[in-house]
Amino acid sequence: MRRMSYSGTISLIIGYAFLYLPILFLIIFSFNESRLPGVWVGFSTKWYHLLFDNQELLAAVLTSFQIASMSATSAVILGTLAAVSMVRFGFFRGRTLFSGMISAPLVMPEVITGLALLLMCVTFERLIGWPSERGMMTVTIAHTTLAMAYVYLIVQARLQDFDRSLEEAAQDLGAKPIMVFFKITLPLIAPSLLAGWLLAFALSLDDVVLASFLSGPGATTLPILIFSSLRLGITPEINALAAIVVGIVSMSVTIAGFVMVRKKRI
Repeated sequence: MRRMSYSGTISLIIGYAFLYLPILFLIIFSFNESRLPGVWVGFSTKWYHLLFDNQELLAAVLTSFQIASMSATSAVILGTLAAVSMVRFGFFRGRTLFSGMISAPLVMPEVITGLALLLMCVTFERLIGWPSERGMMTVTIAHTTLAMAYVYLIVQARLQDFDRSLEEAAQDLGAKPIMVFFKITLPLIAPSLLAGWLLAFALSLDDVVLASFLSGPGATTLPILIFSSLRLGITPEINALAAIVVGIVSMSVTIAGFVMVRKKRI
């Protein structure tokens, strides 16, 4: 038992080191005086000051957050409606096709999805004049298409384990179906909606392939800007930005964990 426990501890340490040591090095080198990556010269915070003076980088961050917020919200709405239709309406004509179309973005390569959406936008532009150009709207549509499939799976799993006796009791007391949905169903599945929104937000914020196909001159996202800068070399300003993002995420996770532990104690 001691040997198994010791080997398990070693494996756990190696696993965590493999995951988090690169992030730790990134944070350390964000305070590096040198512009060259991997060459430590001395401690400095000048890259953080230059970061807030880099308007192009800040604009890309703002664009990424705007697109991620809009696509995550749209994905939650559409994914929830699809999950309710599949779980609550039972069998209907075209159910198998509808289910396959919802899950298709999960197994479809993003290159194929991006190319298909680009062709769709070009065709619609010729037929009806919309969208007139590639930009934030087209990237938001693409990210919504991808994220909706993930939200659908999360909400569907919650609805399948849902105790419908509460809804039936509300209907027996005279509540209309739409009121039951907003007063009973939505509050009970709210954690799954939040989880789906956060996952969709992260997927949109991290996406490169779809945005490369559908972004325009005024919709350069942060991942596209970072990958385009690889040709000339990544500046330490991006390391500083990544360190800030890691700090914000770590604080959010810590606060969420503290709140959950406190609720359990109460």
